[in-house]
Amino acid sequence: MDTIIRMIAKDAPIKAMAIQAKGIVERAREIHKTLPVATAALGRTLMAASMMGQQIKEKDGSVTLRINGGGPLGSILAVSDSDGNVRGYVQNGQVELPLKGPAKLDVGTAVGTNGSLTVIKDLKLKEPYVGTIPLVSGEIAEDITAYFAESEQIPTACALGVLVDKDLSVAVAGGYLIQLLPGATDEDIDKIEAGIARAGQVTTQLSQGLSAEALLRLVLADFDLELLETVPVEYRCYCSRDRMRRALISMGKQELTDLIREQGRAEMTCQFCDAVHVFEKDELEALAASL
Repeated sequence: MDTIIRMIAKDAPIKAMAIQAKGIVERAREIHKTLPVATAALGRTLMAASMMGQQIKEKDGSVTLRINGGGPLGSILAVSDSDGNVRGYVQNGQVELPLKGPAKLDVGTAVGTNGSLTVIKDLKLKEPYVGTIPLVSGEIAEDITAYFAESEQIPTACALGVLVDKDLSVAVAGGYLIQLLPGATDEDIDKIEAGIARAGQVTTQLSQGLSAEALLRLVLADFDLELLETVPVEYRCYCSRDRMRRALISMGKQELTDLIREQGRAEMTCQFCDAVHVFEKDELEALAASL
């Protein structure tokens, strides 16, 4: 089962969370039929969105990550609810690129660096919060780190990893988000940096059987940690026939009438889960008549 764990250090102003998300990333791969570099890029984005969604307190709030790096993958979108359940898509999921090193996917080149990361937080206020930064590396974890530093002024360490198996399925997927609160010292920062270096690649540790909690305890071994909660998360799409109907109504009477005349029916596919909703001519005519 995919989970997010949240911890705090009892002896330093540090909060941290980690995610295990093999199921989420594999579900996304199955839906969008992505090849390895797209699986890794979308998977990292989904996990970042899931952890950031889990941070917000508003019951029906959401966090959207949109990455446009100018690379061959095109745009990547991930949306999380406030429980960390997430959905997403990548524009060009069938991209193939040479490996960057032994078993190392070149996510940075696939995403590109000539573009931006946009974070939209819907906290159920009048206007959503929107923060945009230029992409740092296109590797996604470093871009998330930069976003928190620039847009929210929170010193953050983020690591995200997806390991794809020979059969293209997801072997492991996970990551962590460590954040310094006001009052953190240079010594605290040094300890965290040493712990990150000691732990190395996220996928290496997860492949050796470490859980999200064990991974975080390894990175933050120099601190006295308290586990706050463990929360199950999943790939979850909120599309429905009713939502699709509302989308058709939002086209307006003239455009709907043109659609009926030209196509006679409407087939609407959800970009997040590929579910297809078909509206026949009589249903479209009734919608148009109601406007």
